[in-house]
Amino acid sequence: MRGLNFKIIISFLGLTSMLNGTFMLFAVPFSMYYGETEKWGILQAGLTTIAIGFILWFFNRNAKKNLGKKEGYLIVTLGWLMLTVTGTLPYVFTNAIPIYTNAFFETLSGYSTTGSSILTDIESMPKGILFWRSATHWIGGMGIIVLTVAILPLLGIGGMQLFMAEAPGPSADKMHPRITETAKRLWLIYFILTFTEFFLLKIAGMTWFDAINHAMATMSTGGFSTKNASIAHYDSFPIIQYIIIIFMFIAGANFVLTYFALKGKIRKVFKSEEFKYYFFGTIGVTLLITYLIVNYQDSSLQTSLQHAYTWGETENAFRHAAFSVVSVLTTTGFVSADFTMWNSMVTAIIFSLFFIGGSAGSTSGGIKVVRHIIMIKSSFYEFKKLLHPNAIIPVRYDGGSVPKTIIYNILSFFVLYMLIFIVSSLLLTFFGLDFLSAMGAAASSLGNIGPAVGSVSPVDNFAHLTIPAKWFCSFLMLIGRLELFTVLILLTPFFWRKN
Repeated sequence: MRGLNFKIIISFLGLTSMLNGTFMLFAVPFSMYYGETEKWGILQAGLTTIAIGFILWFFNRNAKKNLGKKEGYLIVTLGWLMLTVTGTLPYVFTNAIPIYTNAFFETLSGYSTTGSSILTDIESMPKGILFWRSATHWIGGMGIIVLTVAILPLLGIGGMQLFMAEAPGPSADKMHPRITETAKRLWLIYFILTFTEFFLLKIAGMTWFDAINHAMATMSTGGFSTKNASIAHYDSFPIIQYIIIIFMFIAGANFVLTYFALKGKIRKVFKSEEFKYYFFGTIGVTLLITYLIVNYQDSSLQTSLQHAYTWGETENAFRHAAFSVVSVLTTTGFVSADFTMWNSMVTAIIFSLFFIGGSAGSTSGGIKVVRHIIMIKSSFYEFKKLLHPNAIIPVRYDGGSVPKTIIYNILSFFVLYMLIFIVSSLLLTFFGLDFLSAMGAAASSLGNIGPAVGSVSPVDNFAHLTIPAKWFCSFLMLIGRLELFTVLILLTPFFWRKN
């Protein structure tokens, strides 16, 4: 029997805080370049965060290096909260978001890559603050926990427990047998893809500042934009929207498969069942919505965005359909058009995508495609068992048999996910939202998506939510980002028992 190693937990939180403060300092040059007085507030926030982290780490640096699963779960959850609490400081110190509830909501929305915002005039915000806002996406996208795993061996700490707690999906694929090398390669791919998109967006017509912010938001599947109208601002630049569609799709795919693709192993990519469903499903739903937009658009409905939209143009309809499908499916949350202003069937189809999610091993949120595949196969397995009760019929995925423990885990996850969605929708009505908006806010926050339906539609935001509703949505964003179990297990009494 042993108790929790709290010293190593606090030490890690200190390390996390120091890294977070260092990232804050990267926003200072942007603020200086644009001659903003907010640079001093951002600098103060960064130095304060580093100082807090150093104190926590220094007084616990000699802690025993034993790290178990319980410590891993605590470090990931508390680490995310540490990121959020310290991440609010640039907003607070510069008075960019003076109300702390709003600052906390915006920060956690960034780190969780949800993209829901309380800002009503984004373009009036200081550039240094906008860069930091996008940086919270980029840090949270791959997970600062994975980044830190790469340097934990230098401290004599194994990182597998942290990696499993940070990425608790059903896929156990790794690019390299050593977890440290996996973390390093994940971040290298992440950085290369971000820089590539930044370069292409700059060539396509974005300013360098907008390009770097949108590249960070895309690869993290976050969705924070520097424009009030999001990507609809670039409706006259179709190439920009197509570039973002492609990189959103890549970000929503398993990064292990992206690694194989970059090495030229394309066949291995298309051997993945999840990728095939993800790829062909995206194409199929896009074509269906394009057809519905072109042929069944309600004549009384007008797009809320201030850009010309000719419904008869197949390319135009296809582009906005593809953008909306990929944005929601990958839980990025960028907006090129208000999908709630198309016909009701399209809105229903897109809302159903809120419960799909991207691929396991990606930066996207949601339930994940692989879980749906295994649940469907498991259902057919039960039909077969009814006809042949004595037969041994395994559930197969990617050519292998899926252990029953994984099937039970996936079914439990799905039931818990839907139960939380239903209860959350009811609670949000108690906090002042109408039922449609409550469903949208609950699905969006839990799935880390961003824009939803009702009063939180793609042309609205979360500023009008009551304070209790914002805190509750923040909680949903946290548990959604860490895939439920990582956070909720901390609320169980048996977690705290000595074993």
